[in-house]
Amino acid sequence: MLRIAIPNKGTLSGPAADMLREAGYRQRTDGRDLVCADPANDVEFFYLRPRDIATYVGSGDLDLGITGRDLLIDAETGAEELLDLGFGGATFRFAARPGTLTAPADLAGRRIATSYPGVVARYLAEHAIAAEVVRLDGAVENAIRLGVADVIADVVSTGATLRQAGLEPVGKPLLESSAILIRRRGAGDPTPPVSQLLRRLQGVLVARRYVMLAYDVRADLLERASALTPGIESPTISPLHREGWVAVQAMVLRDEVHRIMDELYEIGARAILVTGIHACRL
Repeated sequence: MLRIAIPNKGTLSGPAADMLREAGYRQRTDGRDLVCADPANDVEFFYLRPRDIATYVGSGDLDLGITGRDLLIDAETGAEELLDLGFGGATFRFAARPGTLTAPADLAGRRIATSYPGVVARYLAEHAIAAEVVRLDGAVENAIRLGVADVIADVVSTGATLRQAGLEPVGKPLLESSAILIRRRGAGDPTPPVSQLLRRLQGVLVARRYVMLAYDVRADLLERASALTPGIESPTISPLHREGWVAVQAMVLRDEVHRIMDELYEIGARAILVTGIHACRL
């Protein structure tokens, strides 16, 4: 039986469970449950603290896990990334008082407060910067004001929290994180159950990014229309009862569908319809 770790709380918990449901896997119905068996798919899910998941997977006690890239790097265990799941995005930045630092090289000799010491330590090692890492469990924005550190490293979205603390980002992001599927490093080729899970999750990712676009167009305009809707492999073309017309179906990116619909209409396509994709295998 495949054993998979899922975040039991936090920003990754709900989206992870939703994605697995979309992929056809059973999930817990009570938030207090710690284990959920899915005998139909021969899988057992364990709901753990997000920070612990990389440890359980890296040790081999669990086969797979869903966690953040930041948490995987911070844990420094024997686990590795298998698939980016496309949610839970986070940007990690250094921040300091305005005018304090102008470039990452200025971090040398500074005290850096963070809740992710592993992430910061890896960045410093990769850039050959000698600095002191001060580990805090939260609210790192106050570390500079309280004299604990000279610089902080934390998740930054809009930067509003930093500005309220009188800080500004320094340099480029040190990490772009998102939710990922992880496994033990060196586990070898995926087993059939793991391969099935990967196909299902990849199918969910595609279904979320694409829609099915169908329309009718004159045959003499088909080449221009197909250039707008090339599909994954190629568009599906079917003759219509109306002479000189064809029906076309193709997958297009969800974010571009309205622009494509407008351009199709302008060249003469009609009966343009969009259908959501709930699942797929490519």
